[in-house]
Amino acid sequence: KLGSTLKAPFMTLSFMALLVIPSLKISDKGLFDGSKFQFTNLFV
Repeated sequence: KLGSTLKAPFMTLSFMALLVIPSLKISDKGLFDGSKFQFTNLFV
């Protein structure tokens, strides 16, 4: 109904905030690198 092709788009967004899963994550403090376990600068 919202135009997403994902079956559970809100579940996908909720996992983006889990800092313990190794990958780049989004938090209220910025971009977090889970493999290095530290915040990283945003670059383009």
